[in-house]
Amino acid sequence: MVDPFGRTVSYLRVSVTDRCDFRCTYCMAENMTFLPKKDLLTLEELNRLCSAFIAKGVRKLRLTGGEPLVRKNIMFLIRELGRHIEAGTLEELTLTTNGSQLARHAQELYDCGVRRINVSLDTLDPAKFKEITRWGDFHKVMEGIDAAEKAGLKIKLNAVALKDFNETEIAEMLRFAHGRGMDLTVIETMPMGEIEEDRTDRYLPLSKLRADLEEQFTLVDIPYKTGGPARYVEVKETGGRLGFITPMTHNFCESCNRVRLTCTGTLYMCLGQNDAADLRAALRASEDDAYLFSAIDEAIGRKPKGHDFIIDRVRRKPAVARHMSVTGG
Repeated sequence: MVDPFGRTVSYLRVSVTDRCDFRCTYCMAENMTFLPKKDLLTLEELNRLCSAFIAKGVRKLRLTGGEPLVRKNIMFLIRELGRHIEAGTLEELTLTTNGSQLARHAQELYDCGVRRINVSLDTLDPAKFKEITRWGDFHKVMEGIDAAEKAGLKIKLNAVALKDFNETEIAEMLRFAHGRGMDLTVIETMPMGEIEEDRTDRYLPLSKLRADLEEQFTLVDIPYKTGGPARYVEVKETGGRLGFITPMTHNFCESCNRVRLTCTGTLYMCLGQNDAADLRAALRASEDDAYLFSAIDEAIGRKPKGHDFIIDRVRRKPAVARHMSVTGG
């Protein structure tokens, strides 16, 4: 699959649910209205859609949410997708998780062919963790990370950089992650979805964060890539890697190889644009995949050159109205 700008689309991110057992303040309102369960694709339909993308050239597949591991019977889908790993038609099956359910699923994830996961963690302070997630249990997440490491899963921590919340903790998080053999990626907050707080109060440019870190560490740019938008540096003092994802200060669209599928079968060709394709209709219109393949091709043909993320300081509105949990984190 090649888009109009010559980029090969080989990476599919799939939101299997918009629901989550946390209510992170920068991501969701506390009293969220979630999609009716009847609107969601079944796990069998998600498997068929993912398999269609794999047949068309997707080589990396990441499951997201919401929190993917709260979807009922989610391991059925992961087992089915793991068969593509066994067959050699899929190079990597991975997921992004808040870690709350890892303790009970880590070993089975490994058994299904998952080798690497991202765990979202914005602070190492249990009290601040409770504040930012509203409903989260820090110690449960730590147990999940321990279980994942024991199962043999490689872990990368993702931290959203938030002004006046964790900007002074990133150095400690870096030492923690690298001390356990984990990479750390820091992410600028993205203007998606209406939430109670004003993102202009939380926005922290990673250029400033990097400058602050360079007062303590030697950061050397390296060409390392994982398939996502992060740009990596090696931290000389720890020997570990630190990634920066900068949708606001540095548009990373020129190398975008990703599309995003929601749990309702909507395909977003760009995280920061509203143009989308309804693959649920194509999926249910025929049991023959030819029609579905055609709908996927048409959608890829509309993939835009880039996003237009901006935090609107005048109207104080998000750049994109839908919440991140709908599109997939």
